Amino acid sequence: MQITAAVARAPHADFALETLDLAAPGADEVLVAIAGVGLCHTDIVFRDQFVPFPLPAVLGHEGAGVVVAMGPGVTKVVPGDTVVLGFASCGTCPRCADHLPSYCREFVARNYAGVRPCGTSPLSRDGVPVAGAFFGQSSFASHALADQRNVVKVDATGLDLAILGPLGCGLQTGAGAVLRAMDCPPGSTIAVFGGGPVGLAGVMAAHHRGCARIILIEPVAARRAIARDLGATEVIDPATGDVAAALRALVPEGVDFALETSGQVAVAQAALASLASRGMLGLVGVPPRPDDALSLNLAAAITYGQRIIGIIEGDSDLDGFIPELIALHRAGRFPFNRLISTFPLARINHAIAAQHRGECIKAVLIP
Repeated sequence: MQITAAVARAPHADFALETLDLAAPGADEVLVAIAGVGLCHTDIVFRDQFVPFPLPAVLGHEGAGVVVAMGPGVTKVVPGDTVVLGFASCGTCPRCADHLPSYCREFVARNYAGVRPCGTSPLSRDGVPVAGAFFGQSSFASHALADQRNVVKVDATGLDLAILGPLGCGLQTGAGAVLRAMDCPPGSTIAVFGGGPVGLAGVMAAHHRGCARIILIEPVAARRAIARDLGATEVIDPATGDVAAALRALVPEGVDFALETSGQVAVAQAALASLASRGMLGLVGVPPRPDDALSLNLAAAITYGQRIIGIIEGDSDLDGFIPELIALHRAGRFPFNRLISTFPLARINHAIAAQHRGECIKAVLIP
């Protein structure tokens, strides 16, 4: 079938809206009409070749929509079901068996290769392949193919289906970091570095969990203000000086948890310096360069028992965690809709610029 998609043809270049051919769903595949798709930093860094990714390509990995058709073997959904699309995983490796599919041994091959596991892309133009299957979906488009494992059936009654897509990546990453990966207990202290959608999802999750001190470090005043509304107890503008010192002024013994969402080495170092004894630093931000690294004082890490963990997708098991977040949203405990601004898919380049300038927190594109 023919679809409309935003195509990346060169690093650091604008996306172009094009008509492409999308293959019919194969075994275990689901065809979804996209209602909305979140715009994530990861989409941009892959376009810009943070790691090699074949171009031209259709990116997008925070889709939500309605099932149109299925291939052989699909039992999870039927046409008409409303779904959120998440990341792809194999379902058979030890981590998938542990209900930690974001650490699937085939995660890179299934999400970052630009092709399906069989080695083909479902997308083409005039018979020439266009890279697809990004995060198992490539949802910067009117329609997307996904494996049934990364399709989550959701009850969207009374909700705007178009804005549910970010639950499939950015929002579950921030919330899952707090609720799952670091499992911050009630009464603990947490510093969240970065007030984008991932960081603010972490703030909302920490507030829901009952953390006693929730401190956001963010340069944009509007994001600091909304963080206060969402549960932050204190906010820090990093432009005012030494962030680690400012945190120690608020919590002299250091924080129990730090969530770093920016991917900047200097910020991660400040987060590490803010930890209390036995404190934990969770890293979710994609760095500008693949070889960026932290400097760790081994004696201090041993003496104070500090822990550093990498977190991908918030340790989410898609079928369990995404409905949990929707239930929290319905209960008023996870008001992520306050972060979202919508744009037509045709204005994807405008949305990228607006998000980069801090004019919106989370852009969602509507085909």
